[in-house]
Amino acid sequence: METSKNLHLLLQYIRRFISRLLSLVSLKDFVLSLLLLLCGLSSLTVKLSGGTTSIHLWGPRRRRHSRPALVLLHGFGGFAKWQFERQIAPLSRHFDLYLPDLVFFGQSVSAEGKRSVKFQAECVAEAMRKLGVEKYTVAGVSYGGFVAFCMAAAAAEREVERVVVIASGVAATAKERKELAEKEGREVAELLLPERVEDLRNLFRRCMLRPPTWLPDFLLRDFIEIMFKDHRKERTELLNELLSNGVGWGALPIPKQETLILWGDEDTIFPLPLAYALKRHLGDKAKLQVIKEAGHALPLEKPYHVNSLIRRFILQEKVV
Repeated sequence: METSKNLHLLLQYIRRFISRLLSLVSLKDFVLSLLLLLCGLSSLTVKLSGGTTSIHLWGPRRRRHSRPALVLLHGFGGFAKWQFERQIAPLSRHFDLYLPDLVFFGQSVSAEGKRSVKFQAECVAEAMRKLGVEKYTVAGVSYGGFVAFCMAAAAAEREVERVVVIASGVAATAKERKELAEKEGREVAELLLPERVEDLRNLFRRCMLRPPTWLPDFLLRDFIEIMFKDHRKERTELLNELLSNGVGWGALPIPKQETLILWGDEDTIFPLPLAYALKRHLGDKAKLQVIKEAGHALPLEKPYHVNSLIRRFILQEKVV
């Protein structure tokens, strides 16, 4: 019986391996890896203390200490290199880029039972320490924005020099998070962790002001298989923890760092009032930039604006 079960699992693995070899999404993933390599980044895996958690990331092959370090943190919609594909080349010209996959995304894994935003922040912070990066800016989109905020407030308070929060409902109260979830009319995991083609199309419609309409079903099924199948249970637990506890403090802290808040004026995942709420909470230390004709997926929809604003914020360039 055990032999039959093992054979079945082996056949499943072989079928999946062959399908990925023939996959257009896997080909795109390979092209993105080539882009990262051409921009001077390499694939790294950092084992954290205790040996139960490892963080995969793309980081510079050779540190350029004359350039500031910038950490980009993704959201639920994919791995780091996919969500920031339009930032990689432009920002690598000015910064030492680090693109971690958060725990249970990509090749980052953990045997720990922790699912909090604080845990994610501590993992990224420790990985950066192990790489010897003493000072950096952290920028996060959506879920990654919660992690970036938490790093600045506690997990990497001494290392983080500036923070960029992109379309992230950090300032939402427990009541507001509950209302946003109930407004969906279904489990939030069904939206952010799609299992069917129509679910993925709906996610595109919710995240983008002008979602792609030409994508065939087979390509979307391929995308779901590669982006959303692995660690689905753990990601659902991460999402439920986020909805329940946010960044994990009873009273939202005020990080000491300067913060840039970027938001699309048509965001329907985290509506624009949450951007103004975060700006009010942070006070004079924060600057809010609302980008017109953009939804939730700002780095993909408005890459020029996002890249330019991040560059000017970190390098303290004046807007001409």
